[in-house]
Amino acid sequence: MSRRPGHPYLAGAPLFFAHRGGARLAPENTMAAFRSAVEDWGADVLELDVHTTRDGELVVIHDPTVDRTTDGSGAIREMEWAQVRELDAGYRFEDLEGRKSFRGRGVRIPRLEELLEALPGARLNVDAKGPESARPLMEMVLRHGAEHRVLLASEHEEGRADRMGYPGPVSASRRQIRWFYLLHRLPGGGPYTPSTDALQVPYIWEGRQVTTPRFIREAHRRNLPVHVWTIDDPKLMWTLLDWGADAIQTDRPDHLARVLHEAYGRPLPPAALGGAEGADSP
Repeated sequence: MSRRPGHPYLAGAPLFFAHRGGARLAPENTMAAFRSAVEDWGADVLELDVHTTRDGELVVIHDPTVDRTTDGSGAIREMEWAQVRELDAGYRFEDLEGRKSFRGRGVRIPRLEELLEALPGARLNVDAKGPESARPLMEMVLRHGAEHRVLLASEHEEGRADRMGYPGPVSASRRQIRWFYLLHRLPGGGPYTPSTDALQVPYIWEGRQVTTPRFIREAHRRNLPVHVWTIDDPKLMWTLLDWGADAIQTDRPDHLARVLHEAYGRPLPPAALGGAEGADSP
């Protein structure tokens, strides 16, 4: 059985995760994206990533460098926060019409602490991108008393928050997922149950389908919810929900909001009202 069946953080499935805040609709991992995901699209959970600057600030960014998403260059771990905070985090973003619609509008890379304080009611799914960020991340969440609403994720075994005594929810490491994937196809579902609160997995990884009806079924037999990333196609959203996926992470909150409305009668969020079109239901 799972480490902690039915953690309150996981209530309300299927959950709506805005991946990096909804990276196709606003600059990823920015307050602009996070606010829009919650206020405009009704996301249940904000998925995000953190790195640590040279002077120890936890900043919200996916890549180890600032090159892909800002007007700057360089590795986060080699930069001071004072340098990072000046970068234009909307500089390279292109909206759905191909416009640089956030360039020069004051969008910055936020500190994690800023996000925790600005959206005190939001559930967060935070991925420590390097093991050196894992303990400072956990300590910050605990200082803010936010462990009830923050799930900690790490691909690396050495960054696993459960091994550091984190009392809030955690997701499986890459190694745990690999073992479960390999063994769940054995007769009876195999002998392995990861010590975790959720399996967060891709639909396809390196050309191989990971998420299948059987994978979800065997996870559920162990009271483990399955969260699937990163799904932007409405038809695939429908398929995964039919299979019993407990959450979908998406860069297209507009699509997922409409699918959840059509599939479950979930109220349409403000941004989808007025001309909401069908979400390719089967």
